[in-house]
Amino acid sequence: MGWLNKIFKGSVNRVSRGHYDGNWHEGHSSDYNRGTYDGSDNEDIDHAIALSLSEEQNKGKAVDIDYSLEEDEQLARALQESLNANSPPRENVPVENAPSENAAARDPPPIVFPSSGFRTCAGCNNPIGRGRFLSCMDSVWHPQCFRCFACNKPISEYEFAMHEDQPYHKSCYKEFFHPKCDVCKNFIPTNRNVMIEYRAHPFWMQKYCPAHEDDGTPRCCSCERMEPVDIKYITLDDGRKLCLECLNSSIMDTPECQHLYMDIQEFFEGLNMKVEQQVPLLLVERQALNEAMEAEKNGHHLPETRGLCLSEEQIVRTILRRPSIGAGNRIMDMITGTYKLTRRCEVTAILILYGLPRLQTGSILAHEMMHAYLRLKGFRSLSSEVEEGICQVLSHMWLTSEIIAGSSGNIASTSVASSSSLSSSTPTSSKKGAKTEFEKKLGAFIKHQIETDSSVAYGDGFRKANQAVELYGLRSTLDHIKLTRSFPY
Repeated sequence: MGWLNKIFKGSVNRVSRGHYDGNWHEGHSSDYNRGTYDGSDNEDIDHAIALSLSEEQNKGKAVDIDYSLEEDEQLARALQESLNANSPPRENVPVENAPSENAAARDPPPIVFPSSGFRTCAGCNNPIGRGRFLSCMDSVWHPQCFRCFACNKPISEYEFAMHEDQPYHKSCYKEFFHPKCDVCKNFIPTNRNVMIEYRAHPFWMQKYCPAHEDDGTPRCCSCERMEPVDIKYITLDDGRKLCLECLNSSIMDTPECQHLYMDIQEFFEGLNMKVEQQVPLLLVERQALNEAMEAEKNGHHLPETRGLCLSEEQIVRTILRRPSIGAGNRIMDMITGTYKLTRRCEVTAILILYGLPRLQTGSILAHEMMHAYLRLKGFRSLSSEVEEGICQVLSHMWLTSEIIAGSSGNIASTSVASSSSLSSSTPTSSKKGAKTEFEKKLGAFIKHQIETDSSVAYGDGFRKANQAVELYGLRSTLDHIKLTRSFPY
């Protein structure tokens, strides 16, 4: 899967700090290079994005001005007398306004910071007066007026950071703009090039340290998000992990799945694609699904199969009652039973993996229902690209209809399923109508998976089939497939 790899940077600036004893003026300056944190993603999310948050340090210099008030006055008088000796008398001419050409033969005098009224603090707009001050950001400041934009406390350290023309303590800048891992909740560490590098899910944009890809951190088997350190996912009996949001609408037993099955049958009938034969639907564990797949002679399957349309006679173990959650967030009290499949038509049963949310279960069921429809309607010898492609189109169409229908009603509140609700046979999510915000987001994620699948059969097949349906309609596309065993172009 194409997880994103991101690197980004910010800026750090330096100031120098002097001392004040009541009689001396001491200035402090910094040459700073302003930088801003850029959190926007301007490139496609399927490609790596390179930004950086390396702390580029620009060293400043301290300006030490060691002139007392008396020395200042003596120097000013001496300079004035020298000017008066070589030019006509002038009255009320400030030292700083003396003609420069008369002093050209001499070295320029040192800069003198007057004791009051000449420099204004950029923070309080009052004169700097006598004492120490800071010179940075093209302004001068009282030390107590140069404050962090985040915490509003004076910046007394030698280094500070800039963001959108505002100064920050280094610690405040890090807290606000240095990314934290969504898994371990720590600041994402820098790599060997002193750059902050992290991974991000291409849809959910969950940010996490690169190390979590190899340290055994589990992902939800449905939405694929990583398990955060402060939230424990549910562990199914086959080892799969399920996050609490996906658990809230999960389909856990065959009777519960029957309601969803009837909804999808109605969807097919609305497309004038009624399946006359009553095809058994069974919700099964992963082991039972794998065993059935090995016994099945026909069909095209993903590396991780979640649904099957069977045409062979088999004995399948199905889940009869919704399990509960026991110690350690593990599924327990799973009750299963055997079901003998007899061949009365081209399709003997549809098997669906248990424990997935309603929308994901429904998308798989719509896909397998299309396999059943093709077999029962005499579509023969289709290539995997054509058959899986058109089945993915029906799955995508059903998801779209569910999301649109769910957006028209009132949004139900999301709640975490408890052990008591999990043991009940009543589903925890609405069957039709309003969807929770997470369900709508999950539906968009499943559609995104279908649209961006990179495999030839499921990905390329879907895109070709979907293009044909958009151009010619579903009915004409199916007629063309039945006649030519290919998509119309």
